[in-house]
Order: sequence, then structure tokens, then C-alpha cells
Amino acid sequence: MAANRLVRGVGSAVLATAVAGAAAFAWGSLVERRLFTVRRYEVAVLPPGAEPIRVLHLSDLHMAPWQRDKQEWVAGLIAERPDLVVDTGDNLGHVDGIGGIEKALTPFAGTPGMFVNGSNDYFSPLRKNWLRYFTAPSSVGAPARTPDLDIERMNRFFAAGLGWTDLNNAATSLTVRGTRLVLFGVDDPHIGLDRLDRVPVLLDELEESLAEDDHDVSDLVRIGVAHAPYKRVLNSFVTNGAELILAGHTHGGQVCVPGIGALVANCDIPRRQASGLSSWRHARRSAKLHVSAGIGTSIYAPVRFACRPEAAMITLVAR
Repeated sequence: MAANRLVRGVGSAVLATAVAGAAAFAWGSLVERRLFTVRRYEVAVLPPGAEPIRVLHLSDLHMAPWQRDKQEWVAGLIAERPDLVVDTGDNLGHVDGIGGIEKALTPFAGTPGMFVNGSNDYFSPLRKNWLRYFTAPSSVGAPARTPDLDIERMNRFFAAGLGWTDLNNAATSLTVRGTRLVLFGVDDPHIGLDRLDRVPVLLDELEESLAEDDHDVSDLVRIGVAHAPYKRVLNSFVTNGAELILAGHTHGGQVCVPGIGALVANCDIPRRQASGLSSWRHARRSAKLHVSAGIGTSIYAPVRFACRPEAAMITLVAR
């Protein structure tokens, strides 16, 4: 009889675990991945007396053509009235995803914006063994592929259609609400397209040009932009004077454990910094770091748990 009770107890525990797992998966795949939310932060990086600047940070849309709810939600973010939009890549999630991106972002035409690319803007998603994420970033050991997404059309849309600036291994400046911002970025570090060696040269050339045009370069606010927040990138950005760094890629872990957080980050950033606002320190310097948990997922892993899809409204204020 004792053995029978033990068997029944074990069977009940297994059944309860299976039911809980099925419920969690149903919640994550059917509900939470559509619970789009706006995170709000305030970051003190502007010169004293400067007007606040509202920066909308978008990342990892992973757009597929049938995702109309996502398209409509992103389009509706124009109601936030951002002064600047920064898109940190992985916009495409399907070979026909570009149409959805155009629908989602067309309302932002004329709003100043910056963008960098992620690997999923070059390559369509593949079915994967997701347990590999616990051992190494997904780029490690990945087979060589030829880009199969229409990244040229997407980048043309961003530049010509929206008026946004391409920050892939590039730097630029603009004045927003009276403050001169210097933004610099790299192409996706996850697939080795970053040219960190070019960053000091780009910044020197840009600031020399500003000085020649009689711009005051003493109060410039530098913002670094990348898709994947690898340590080498964050360290380089801090070394080159970034006061704020914006990145995506991690999906915030995508499937998290309440009270623990992300289990994976798909790069070498500490898991505790896989999403949200934190500080990144290197060589006695530091910068504020915002890593977006992103808006989408791979079409082959359409689930989020304890990690809602998000955009971030980051208000820059005076120090």
C-alpha cells in the first residue's frame, strides 16, 4: 500500500508539473507575447539647463507579414511624440516582412531617427535547438549563409522614406531641443560586422567638422548605438565617451524565471543586464546602458514568459 501511495504521489506530481508547463507555454505563446508595453526611463545626461529630450527606443521587431497587431501597436507609438527614434535592428523576421515594417514605421516619417542593423535584417530565421543558447551565443558554430532578406529596401525606406540616419559603422550629429547630440554606431557585432577600430576616427572627424563650423563642442552628448551588446562593444563605446548606450538583441532572455530573470542573453553581457536600464563601467568611466527586451520573437519561437514585448521611452534630462 505504501508503494501504491508513493506511485500515486509521483504520478500526481508529474501530472501537476505537466499541466503547469502547458499552462505557462499557452500563456507565453498565446497571451504574453502580444502584451506590448512601453517602458519609461529618465536619464540625466544633458548639460545643465537643457530641455528634456524624448527618445523612443525600438528593437527586435522580427516582423512577419501577418503580424498586424504588432504593426498597429508600433504605428500607434507616434502618439508618444518622440523627439528622436533609435532603432537597434532585427526589424525583419520573414522574407516578406518588409511590408509590415513599412506599415508600422511610416507614421514616423519626418521624426528624426537613427538605425543600425541586426543579423536578422540580413538572414531569415531558421529552426534551431534552443538549448544551444545555454552554451554559447547562437552565432558560434552557425553555418555560413548568404543574406536572403531585402535589407537594401529596408535601409532605403529608413533613409529616404523616413529621413532616418544610418549608423552602421558611422557617426552623425544633430541638434534636438537646443542640445547637440553626437550619435555613433556599429553594424551587428553578433555576426562580426562591427568596425570598432573606426569609431575614434569617425568621432574625431565629426567633431573637427563641427568645430570648423563654429559649433560649441564642449557640451556634446555622445550616444552609442549597436544591435548586440557584446562587452567589447560596450567597452569601446565607453572609452570613446558615450554617456548613453542603446542596444537590443537579447530579447531580455525572452523566457525568464520570475524573481530570477533572464536565463540566457545570447551574447557575453551579464544576464542581469540583459534588459532595462543599468550602468556599464570600463576603465574608470561609465555610461548608462539601455538594453531593449524587444518587440518580437523568431517565428520559430513565438513565446515570451515573464518578459513582455516592449518599446522604451527614454527621457533625457539635465545632469
